Amino acid sequence: MTSDDSLFEEAKSDKDTRKAVQNQIADIKNFVKGINIDEFKNGEWFAKLLTFSLDKYVQKVNADYFRGKYPNLPPDAIVQARIKLAAKYAGIEGSLTAAAYSTAVIATLGSAGGASPVTGPAGLTAFGVDLVYASQLQLRLAYDIAVLYGVPLDLDDPEDLWKLIRIAFAIQVGEDAGNAVLKGVPAVARPVVKAIFSGPRLVAAKSLPVIGKYLLQRNIIKISIPVVSIPLSTGVNYWMTKVTANKAREIMRKEAKMIESAKRMVNASEYCLDELLWAAWMIIAANGAQPDEAEYTLFHYLTLISSESGVSAKTLDEIRNTVEVDYSKIWSMLSQISDAAPIYRACTVMAAVDGKITSQEIDVLRRLADCCGEAFDEQELHEKGNSGVDDSFAVKDEVATYAIEIGD
Repeated sequence: MTSDDSLFEEAKSDKDTRKAVQNQIADIKNFVKGINIDEFKNGEWFAKLLTFSLDKYVQKVNADYFRGKYPNLPPDAIVQARIKLAAKYAGIEGSLTAAAYSTAVIATLGSAGGASPVTGPAGLTAFGVDLVYASQLQLRLAYDIAVLYGVPLDLDDPEDLWKLIRIAFAIQVGEDAGNAVLKGVPAVARPVVKAIFSGPRLVAAKSLPVIGKYLLQRNIIKISIPVVSIPLSTGVNYWMTKVTANKAREIMRKEAKMIESAKRMVNASEYCLDELLWAAWMIIAANGAQPDEAEYTLFHYLTLISSESGVSAKTLDEIRNTVEVDYSKIWSMLSQISDAAPIYRACTVMAAVDGKITSQEIDVLRRLADCCGEAFDEQELHEKGNSGVDDSFAVKDEVATYAIEIGD
């Protein structure tokens, strides 16, 4: 069974929105009935959720889909609208399932002497619906954000699938669960949201059952309060969605900047793409065998875009098979270019993309500036490092001059 309807669509009124959430809950309830309690406990339910939530959804949702829905809005504005709308849906779902869960609690306490309501059919269904609804919403919202920022994801590729999962559920965000993560979260919901994100950090084990158990534990924290409060559940669902979505936006937007930076590097160096790649690889190699992930990501997009723009297959093959950089070869190549200024500029971006420029990179850039006939300014380089991707190569912030009202 799969779910192919878009998870959250704009409705004409609050009444219509509530009705849409009720329909989604009914759809998810049928899915939950096909999962037994052991599958919830051991995490195997999560693999089923991926099929249920994404198989048809990713076929429907692409750049054209969003251009049709929001024809005149820039990506930042659409992402903001989707996050706000998703948080609203999450809050409504929280109130509806909390009401069902509260009924199960009362019934269980009255008949079973305090046995856990999650072990009863009504309690298990309410708990499962809340868990699956929130998980599906976060998966799809993260996918939407990736599509909107043009970050390619092939969900048949295990690495890309893991990337989506990690971003969707803010896995490994526990160490950031301070004031920055909780910014804007009301005091009444803050203790629960903080407990969810500040527990033992999930080990980056690429195992779907492990993820399933992790999400199960997060949901248990949310409902492990003496009295299931409908307003609190509404608030926690709303703010959990906003916290994870804002983190996803931050990550995807940074990657979108890298893609755009790589495109501009290639366009500026179209007559010397082979030399550009070798020079960029020389910057990465300056830090030894453990370069920053951001540098690898930018270089990945630089090679992809270069391969579409005419870089030689020989250069790509040599770079793929290079362990120790032959610096003399690269310096010789660069010395033969009449205008190597774009290469120097690209390499400063490569060095700065991780938010810092190391002394080893400074040494390479100093010699590169001399080779390319460019002025070397170490202070300017460090300032660029502090700001990450160079603004001249980066995505420009879009300031919306109109209000986007989806509803509170």
